[in-house]
Amino acid sequence: MFSPSREEVREFFVQAWRKHRQNDILTPLESQALGWMVQHPEYQPDLESDEALTRDYSVEEGRTNPFLHLSMHLAITEQVSIDQPRGIKAAYDTLSAKVDRHFAAHEIMECLGQVVWESQRSGTALNSDSYLELIQRRAGL
Repeated sequence: MFSPSREEVREFFVQAWRKHRQNDILTPLESQALGWMVQHPEYQPDLESDEALTRDYSVEEGRTNPFLHLSMHLAITEQVSIDQPRGIKAAYDTLSAKVDRHFAAHEIMECLGQVVWESQRSGTALNSDSYLELIQRRAGL
C-alpha cells in the first residue's frame, strides 16, 4: 500500500504544477491531479510558493489545506473509477446529474472527511459502509 509522507504529497503536486507551467510531459497521475489543480485557481499561488512544502494550514487560519483538498479529489476520483466502495460510482453519477461533476466530488469529499474524522476519533478503521451511506443520502438514493 502506498503511504506517502506529507512532504512527498506536497512535492508531487508542486512538481506536477511546475511541469504543467513549463509544458513538460506529465505522468497519467500528474495529469489527473492537474485537472483538479486547474479547477482550483485559489490553490495555484500555494503550488508556486517557496513555502509550499513546509507551510502549516491550521484550522484557526480559516482556510483549507490545498494539498489535503487536492489529495481528497484524487482519492475520490480513484474510488469512483474502480467503484470502491461498491455503489460509489452510481451515487457519484446520480449527484453529477443534479449538479456539476466538481460539486458532486465536493459532496463526496464532505462524506469522506466525516468518516475519516470519525475513524480517527474512535481509533478504528474507516467504515466504508457508513461512507457509502452518507454519499447515497446526499445523492438522494
